[in-house]
Amino acid sequence: QVQLVESGGGLVQAGGSLTLSCTASGILFRIHGMRWYRQGPGKQREMVAAVTTGNTADYADSVKGRFTVSRDNAKNTVLLKMNNLKPEDTAVYYCYVVHEGKWVWGQGTQVTVSS
Repeated sequence: QVQLVESGGGLVQAGGSLTLSCTASGILFRIHGMRWYRQGPGKQREMVAAVTTGNTADYADSVKGRFTVSRDNAKNTVLLKMNNLKPEDTAVYYCYVVHEGKWVWGQGTQVTVSS
């Protein structure tokens, strides 16, 4: 059974930093691209960052230059380092992977940025 578990969310002031972690189990992690999504209050879920098996990263325009995604294949973990956080970054952040044609989501971790 594939499982994604996120951690690292919390309450932070604007301008602060947080690092989210997602640990995968039940998959051969190193052969899967990984993504982070978020869903803010009253908003649709949107992709925030993606990292390929070759460690190529891609970001939503709204977070470029502030967020960094990385992966550690030895630990089956993908990280999202978030700097210079803004109130509009407030959302539940989800880890995501496609495994054998199925979409797999983590349970999410809440990030709240106060102004």
